[in-house]
Amino acid sequence: MSVNDSKLTVKEKIGYGLGDTASNIVFQVVANFMLIFYTDVFGISAAAAGTLMLVVRLFDGFTDPVMGGVADRTRSKWGSYRPYLLFMAIPYGVLAVVAFTVPDFTDNGKLIYAYITYALLMLLYTSINIPYSALGGVMTNNPKERASLQSFRFAMAMAGMVIVVAILPQLVTWFGQGDQAKGYQYAMSVLAVLAVVCFLLCFKLTKEKPSTEPLQNSSSMLSDFGSLFKNDQWVLITAISVALLALIALRGAITPHYVKYFLGDESLTASFMTLGGIASAAGAVATIFLSKRFGKKPLFIAGLTLGIISHALLYVLPATEIIAIYIIFIVANFVHMIVTPLLFSMVADTVDYGTKLNGRRLMAMTFSGHLLGIKLGFAIGGASAGWILAYTSYVPNQAQTEEALNGLLFAFAGAPVIFLIISLILIKRYKLTESVLSDIQAELKQSETTPKPGEISTAPKENLAAT
Repeated sequence: MSVNDSKLTVKEKIGYGLGDTASNIVFQVVANFMLIFYTDVFGISAAAAGTLMLVVRLFDGFTDPVMGGVADRTRSKWGSYRPYLLFMAIPYGVLAVVAFTVPDFTDNGKLIYAYITYALLMLLYTSINIPYSALGGVMTNNPKERASLQSFRFAMAMAGMVIVVAILPQLVTWFGQGDQAKGYQYAMSVLAVLAVVCFLLCFKLTKEKPSTEPLQNSSSMLSDFGSLFKNDQWVLITAISVALLALIALRGAITPHYVKYFLGDESLTASFMTLGGIASAAGAVATIFLSKRFGKKPLFIAGLTLGIISHALLYVLPATEIIAIYIIFIVANFVHMIVTPLLFSMVADTVDYGTKLNGRRLMAMTFSGHLLGIKLGFAIGGASAGWILAYTSYVPNQAQTEEALNGLLFAFAGAPVIFLIISLILIKRYKLTESVLSDIQAELKQSETTPKPGEISTAPKENLAAT
């Protein structure tokens, strides 16, 4: 058994999971509170906020593949991917605070400030999250260990989400004392420090296993990125990711509005989102055990099916059925977070499949391309949230019309049903089952010990540099 097939320790899995705790402490604020921050605190229109989220995330389409190529070519005494956890953590935390600061500018100045700070925050997210995601693929090659590692990752990611949704509203109130702009700035300062600490712990507690596989010296970043589209299973998983992340972004962005205006009680926001976050964490933990028993694809299909049913129920339940809405929302979050870790472990599996097809192992590029799909989904969902509010005549901090309330309900529950059905149709074509992947990895092991002409070793070197 090769070193990459060895089982990971619980400490390594927790250490890796802390990286997504860090990412989500900041990113869940972006996903769940940035739209209402922009519309109700920062002071820009819902339509402008929606367009902003689309434009910035499409900009990531240029930076993600570049970062993937850079990370794959990085060699250092810490490995290829871990150095970015060390050097990008503090800048990421600083930009998180800056992005949630309200400057004393004109309306146009504020909009420009929002574009710049949000774009820089997403750029730093790319620079740390792509190497972090790739790190999970080089800690082990064992498919079951990969699923377990991703389950730890997303359980701890949801812990970050729970921290955010449970304490952010309280921190904003406590620090702001009636001034929400000040409250958001100070609250983000606290959360950013916590995120930085978690990233540094992730760096300390994880390690990259050395690889004997050669890296082709002649390949360019553009050709690496282009080769991803020859991998039909990667294309399939990325397409599913676009749909599922559009769901997350749309529902996440609209949830505070849904609670405040559709349910009619803003004080329920913290409990509603906290219970949803706890359910998500429980779903990720459950995946650790369920995936070993049922396998990835059958469990994935079951999760999507239950997600469709739960969101359909949320769409038909009236606002007066608060308890039922809470229960169904908890179920929806639980089953969705069964699906998500499986999705990310499947990305790592498509690397092995792509290596067989193309002869090159492009771990970071594969994850950067996948992250591009995620951000495209987030762009679609986040922009749609703002546009739906604008289209249905949403007015901040006022009682909403029936049209606006129907728009909130569709964004919160109706559209997710559509995205889940699309995902269910696509996953039926996924073919990298555990047995198929085992055969692929056995074939790769037989060929990896003989370097091909024009290739160089990927043994770690001492200095951080791009080859």
